Amino acid sequence: MAELRKEDLWVMADKLRNNMDSAEYKHVCLGLIFLKYISDSFERAYQEISQDEYADPEDRDEYLAKNVFWVPQEARWETIKNRAKDPTIGQVIDNAMYVIEKENSSLRGVLPKDFARASLDKRSLGELVDLLTELEIGNDKNKDTLGSVYEYFLGKFARAEGKLGGEFYTPRSVVELIVAMIEPHDGRVYDPCCGSGGMFVQSERFVEDREGRIDGQLAIYGQESNYNTWKLCKMNLAIRGIEANLGQQNADSFHNDQHKSLKADYIMANPPFNLSDWGADKLKEDVRWQYGMPPAGNANFAWLQHMIWHLAPNGRIGMVLANGSLSSQSGGEGEIRKNIINADLVDCIVAMPTQLFYTTQIPVSLWFLAKNKKQKGKTLFIDARKLGTMVTRKLRELTDEDIKKIADTYNAFVDGTLEDEKGFCAVVTTQDIAKQDYILTPGRY
Repeated sequence: MAELRKEDLWVMADKLRNNMDSAEYKHVCLGLIFLKYISDSFERAYQEISQDEYADPEDRDEYLAKNVFWVPQEARWETIKNRAKDPTIGQVIDNAMYVIEKENSSLRGVLPKDFARASLDKRSLGELVDLLTELEIGNDKNKDTLGSVYEYFLGKFARAEGKLGGEFYTPRSVVELIVAMIEPHDGRVYDPCCGSGGMFVQSERFVEDREGRIDGQLAIYGQESNYNTWKLCKMNLAIRGIEANLGQQNADSFHNDQHKSLKADYIMANPPFNLSDWGADKLKEDVRWQYGMPPAGNANFAWLQHMIWHLAPNGRIGMVLANGSLSSQSGGEGEIRKNIINADLVDCIVAMPTQLFYTTQIPVSLWFLAKNKKQKGKTLFIDARKLGTMVTRKLRELTDEDIKKIADTYNAFVDGTLEDEKGFCAVVTTQDIAKQDYILTPGRY
């Protein structure tokens, strides 16, 4: 019954939350959606294999050949659905998660397994199972039903969690803009603080929209320090059928770089804004600080230099940074910014409108950097602060038209055909940026 809209599904699922904290309920909901997806996909493959007289639908190798997770009998949705009214439903789901992890090495340590805990109301849990039973999400044509439900729920939980939600979720319109400008295809994509994987999902979608999916076009590398977020990301990508190297474990990109030798063609990221306690004292002589030692009190330029270090010779970066990074002089940041500008790495700066993030009112900009710029010695400034539409009292989103306008402006700059537009965009030489003390605030230009 795919007619059940994700908006309605959210309202119904949220009603079942009772007194549970949103951050806790997120893992219950998303874990169950994932279990349903795995089971539906398995069921579809099971039906196909059953049609072949020479194949055994209970032979797990048949599923590996189809790139489908093997789901043992006790973890199939049919089993779970039949026990939904049972007071032991929590144990039934935990057991299903354990056996799926045991049988599929890529999911080891990823699935939530605390559905039997006393604090989780079993009647509500059973009702959530019933609710998801109505949603047909394993069909190929509906494969995105589940992916979009998962993504929609991630966004809703991020909004509900407020400040904490930003740790795992970047608003979709911001991700779409970065992807539209970077245009990732054929190559290595990297996000050193990948949250729940939004940049990767959008990159794959971009490739599919433009060229039709050809496996192997994008090799995906990510890293995430928060264990629960790392697990969310693995589930989000598995639902999409996206293979990714997220490192051996969750880990801090500064202190335990999981992709030390990686040189990426496309780096897209939304690092934590103005991170103050990032362990600078342990990384004083680090090879990544080619443009200057970042200050201990703010990691913005540590993130920026970490990404530049991981960039391939023709690679490009699109990242979100707090506006302070455009003009700050404290802790040597002005000097680092000057060195990066003089190395001719800054391709484009976009000043973003306020209220795009659930988590913060800090004004932000997008930085686009390139190792081998098409327009040498020039930087494009775009002032997009007047764009976007309020979708709630507190939240703004960029429309498809806004995204197209900004991306088209950038492409015209790269092609050398852009005319300056007063109040919106300007092409500025490095010499003129130097005259402004290497400050990158678009309003100045």
